[in-house]
Amino acid sequence: MRDKPIRIGGASGYWGDSAIATPQLLQAGGLDFLVYDYLAEVTMSIMARARAKDPDAGYARDFVDVVMRQNLGEIARQKLRVIANAGGVNPTSCADALRAMIAEMGLDLRVAVVLGDDLMDRKDILTATEMFTGEPFPAPEQIFSINAYLGAFPIARALDAGADIVVTGRCVDSAVTLGACIHAFGWKPAEHDRLAAGTLAGHVLECGTQATGGNFTDWHLVADTLDRIGYPICEIWPDGAIEVTKPKGTGGLVSVGTVAEQMLYEVDDPQAYVVPDVICDISQVEVTQIARNRVRLTGASGRMPTDSYKVSATYLDGWRAGAMATFYGSKAAAKAQAFGDAVFARARAALRARNMADYTETSLDILGGGSQMGEAAMADTATEVVVKYAARHPEKKGLDILLREASGMGLSAPPGLSGFFGTRARPSPLVRLFSFLLPKSEVPVEIELDAACRQVEVPDGEPFDARTLSRPSPPVAPKPEADTVTLTLEALAWARSGDKGRNANIGIIARDRAYLPHIWNALSEEAIADRFGHVLKGDVTRYLLPGCAAINVVLTDALGGGGVASLRNDALGKGFAQILLSMPVTVPKTLMEPAE
Repeated sequence: MRDKPIRIGGASGYWGDSAIATPQLLQAGGLDFLVYDYLAEVTMSIMARARAKDPDAGYARDFVDVVMRQNLGEIARQKLRVIANAGGVNPTSCADALRAMIAEMGLDLRVAVVLGDDLMDRKDILTATEMFTGEPFPAPEQIFSINAYLGAFPIARALDAGADIVVTGRCVDSAVTLGACIHAFGWKPAEHDRLAAGTLAGHVLECGTQATGGNFTDWHLVADTLDRIGYPICEIWPDGAIEVTKPKGTGGLVSVGTVAEQMLYEVDDPQAYVVPDVICDISQVEVTQIARNRVRLTGASGRMPTDSYKVSATYLDGWRAGAMATFYGSKAAAKAQAFGDAVFARARAALRARNMADYTETSLDILGGGSQMGEAAMADTATEVVVKYAARHPEKKGLDILLREASGMGLSAPPGLSGFFGTRARPSPLVRLFSFLLPKSEVPVEIELDAACRQVEVPDGEPFDARTLSRPSPPVAPKPEADTVTLTLEALAWARSGDKGRNANIGIIARDRAYLPHIWNALSEEAIADRFGHVLKGDVTRYLLPGCAAINVVLTDALGGGGVASLRNDALGKGFAQILLSMPVTVPKTLMEPAE
């Protein structure tokens, strides 16, 4: 097998990512693979609804019609291989569209499809309990999608069989990268440390420019280059060592901070990051700057995978709607609050007049007045605010009433009401997610290539209980010094937050290893719970990552249901790190003095 590193370009981080990624990476040259990540739970439900209207729909059409059509000739010329989960809920149609395009262009490329993740014809499996809450499936009237999260070995087998392009449905995001590694290096199912390293590389690539300066705490370092930010490239060695970089001449930044933030992004337990092929432990990973815009990752380890797949179903749970308006002038926040209260009062009166049920849930945020930051008392000093009102209701017409009554408040509102007016907002389906475990033995996986299907053997596993893990000892701060200084966490650390269903995580990386004990002491679970009391419904758990001097914080049930099930303005918790970064941390003054 290959004894030199492979270079993989991460060309898409979500459905809707910029089309500049592929030509930029092609211009960089020297790549072996391009990988594309398009899928999220919300995306799957959208694609499922599209397929219900058109049996040939249900995949990321822009992957075919824009990205591949514009770049396939150059991809073929450079002999790159492409792996994408753009197939969504209809990977066969995606592959057929690619094959038709390839024939039209007169190219000689083979397209393979990974099949087996779509379980919509097996609704009997939904008798399972939710894997995070233990709740039973609610048996809704309409289910949009049921998909198992497949792993990387089927992708590798498709590449082994000679595929130039591999299209998948739902697989774990990192599998598109790990599959390339398994194929190139011949990694075996029992090589857990290497599989963990390949998964880590995939995790860095899967969100595109978030590894190269996007969503970065020190955003000011890259602010003037965001229009030409570089997409990430991972160079991966046969032993699992990883180097992260980007195309020369592009904007953005590849640094310890940007890469470490992405490494912790949307991670729960860093010692048990579970994917179908391996259980990854990134707690001892070291992140080292080895050159300008080049960072090295070492120290990932793995253990045998579990014997189950995660399966996610999306289903209709009523309807939701919301809109925004602005107020400006004196006491803008109080004006906005009065307007929002009146909107809901009018709408509820209209519901009662029609003998309709009340709203299942309502949300009123005064953006600019402190509602997202969670300040104990909102000081009414803002002269410009945005009021966001939203609600859930079992019936679409219940939300039509809300939006109509809000519009009718235009002449009754406090002064200063304004906004960018146009088409009135419309109700949309409220999509819930139900995740559960299913034995791998019950999910046969196939690859389809050259009109022939073959079953693929995937690594088996064993039950796993994270409570058996040995945890690193908490850092111990030196004895207190009399002369101290109190700073914000942002002065001492980088941080990034993300969502895991209804939960949120915040990864905190010390800018200097010496800061970590003081950060650990200041950010107790109780202090964090108090900071997020305005959104937190569950518990706070901290995990230590000694390798990169970091802490991962998990906030249970903090997103109002998460995704499109949430009425929150930040339903994905993307700004939660900003709340934490404003917390005070006291450190010895000598720790902050420059070295002589």
